Amino acid sequence: MSEFRNIEELAHELTYHRYLLNQSQARGLIRELSIPQYIALQYVSRAVQGGDAGRVYLRDVARELRLSIPQASRMVGSLRDKGLVTWSHDGDGSEGTYLSVTPTGLALMERQDASLKEFYGRVVEKFGRENMAQLLRLMVQLEQVMDGELKEEGEDADE
Repeated sequence: MSEFRNIEELAHELTYHRYLLNQSQARGLIRELSIPQYIALQYVSRAVQGGDAGRVYLRDVARELRLSIPQASRMVGSLRDKGLVTWSHDGDGSEGTYLSVTPTGLALMERQDASLKEFYGRVVEKFGRENMAQLLRLMVQLEQVMDGELKEEGEDADE
């Protein structure tokens, strides 16, 4: 890999590779859902298995995916329409609405997870487990720095 001559080249390359990962490469691995739907279903499934009494609230999904409540609501509606989640509320709904994964949703997650495990197993074998772990740690750090910069930029615009 060649060194980048300036920040502009580095920014372009990073943006380009994030786009490729988000658009073309991952889309071929996740066939029955959009990537945000897959992430939401995975989040609900993990949270429920973690002991949340079978419930994850819509606001939690919105926060996890960095979506507005209306955006999260539309996406969850599509998951409900596909029979992958149920969407309910306790009492009068003042506590918010919660999601549970259906048996159909769990079966889809199992199929999808098997496909991803097979693919990423080959990738990790060739790229190396430590390289992958280091890359993911660096990606998390990069996201934190970028989020901080975006927050500062937003605060500057408010002044």
